[in-house]
Amino acid sequence: MFAWVSYSMNKIKKPKVLFLCTGNSARSQMAEALLKHQAGDSFDVYSAGTLPEMVDVRAVNALDKLGLDTKNLVAKSVSVFAGQVFDYVITLCDKANNECRSYPNAVKQLAWDFPDPKARLGSEPFSTTLHEINSRIAMFCLVEEQNTELTTDVTETLADVQPEHLSRFDAISFYKTLTDDIRLKTLMLTHYHGELCVCELMAAMNEGSQPKVSRNLAVLKKAQVITDRKHGQWVFYRINPELPLWAKAVIAQTTENNIPMISNELQRLASMQNRPDRASFCK
Repeated sequence: MFAWVSYSMNKIKKPKVLFLCTGNSARSQMAEALLKHQAGDSFDVYSAGTLPEMVDVRAVNALDKLGLDTKNLVAKSVSVFAGQVFDYVITLCDKANNECRSYPNAVKQLAWDFPDPKARLGSEPFSTTLHEINSRIAMFCLVEEQNTELTTDVTETLADVQPEHLSRFDAISFYKTLTDDIRLKTLMLTHYHGELCVCELMAAMNEGSQPKVSRNLAVLKKAQVITDRKHGQWVFYRINPELPLWAKAVIAQTTENNIPMISNELQRLASMQNRPDRASFCK
């Protein structure tokens, strides 16, 4: 689910944003639709391509699934905007950035690089790219708030609201927890399995010292990255469900893109005998 953020601006003249990609067929079209949806009252938004193609129907379908307006999305050449001044020119692929490294009449130029969904693996590559662009645009709106005098009226959803005790989650402490082999693999394994106990982690990592594993679990727990629950004689650990979405994404993407790093651990865990009963996971 996407967490939309609404923005309004108390200014007569809205900043102009131009999204550039090579074909103007997918990524730049997505970015245009997303920024219009999130902050259309605050920005005038356009997109173009250096070598425009037809708008990809898969990009349109991904936008339609989220209820975004796609009826005015048309591929166009960057030459259409020749001579116009843009407050922001944002390239979405390396090729467009190289071709338009210094765009004429751009007050500020940003270079974002997203994988081409047409060549991307996975079951829903266009939806994945759309999600990534949405996150970057949300960040863009927050960062540029200082320069454009945006006032935010945040439309809160359940996914947006972090518990009070996590409202000041420490990013530095979080990343420090990832610098140890045991801690990082613990997070990757728990992300994959949902929850694990100390003995399972010891078996998976072929680690004979329970105190060593427990010490690293304590570090993760103190940093609020994991939580535990007691079931009978066992204590199970899992990724903190109240972790900020960006931190969950870091763990998820690290795991999903580095499975070979824990392949031996997964095999050892799969062959482990007499694994603890993990009934009542939700308790």
